[in-house]
Amino acid sequence: MGLVQVATTTVTSAVASVTLTGIDTEDCVYMVTGNNVISVNDGTTLRARVTVGGTAQTGTNYARANKELKANTSFSNDSATQSAFYIANTIGSDTNEQQNLILYLYNFYSSSEFPFITNEVVGITSSGNLQGRQGGGVYTATAQSNDGIQFFAGSGNIESGTFTLYKVV
Repeated sequence: MGLVQVATTTVTSAVASVTLTGIDTEDCVYMVTGNNVISVNDGTTLRARVTVGGTAQTGTNYARANKELKANTSFSNDSATQSAFYIANTIGSDTNEQQNLILYLYNFYSSSEFPFITNEVVGITSSGNLQGRQGGGVYTATAQSNDGIQFFAGSGNIESGTFTLYKVV
């Protein structure tokens, strides 16, 4: 297995969202990494949506299920259908409160199957606790050719981080 970089964005000042496009092959798996992701607001979520033509798809068609692994308390389950994938919870605004993530994107460019993701996230929360998150989600609105993924904070902006999209070959 190898990786071919498709797109990358490094955030150095606050932005409302980060969009990575370039998914253009139906039978390929894609991978996204996020390194040292920090939000402007404390205690918000990092969320993601699929894109078509570079435009994020809205609506309440994002189903997710995750196991949250917490160093300071017992593990928990998280599942819901909402307006975006919830990638990381309680992200922080301090430089020590960054999140790091790996997502795998499946069926994204298929016009006959629903796109879905698997996610692995680890970081320091806004309260200074180590937390991991493993799980996935599916976008169930319509089977369509999605060309990318958009990340945004649940409130406020993304302050910093590097997001990279790869094709798995």
